[in-house]
Amino acid sequence: MICRYWRGWTSPENADAYHRLLAGEIMPGIAAREIPGLEKYQLMRRDHVGEVEFATLIWFDSLESIKGFVGDDIERANIPDAARA
Repeated sequence: MICRYWRGWTSPENADAYHRLLAGEIMPGIAAREIPGLEKYQLMRRDHVGEVEFATLIWFDSLESIKGFVGDDIERANIPDAARA
């Protein structure tokens, strides 16, 4: 298996809303795409002084499966507009 790892940070004031967005919309939206070879995903959260870190792990069975998720440039981040905002 191959794991794609992404990290992002936000302020403590925005952390709960960002967590709801990731857990309630972004990650289920990825799962709903039913990408062949997408095995599972995980969302982690860690509070720091002055910021909150989020990490996602998305597990695929092959490089071809990752291409089905992000296209031919498998190094490209796949961050939906809602998460960017």
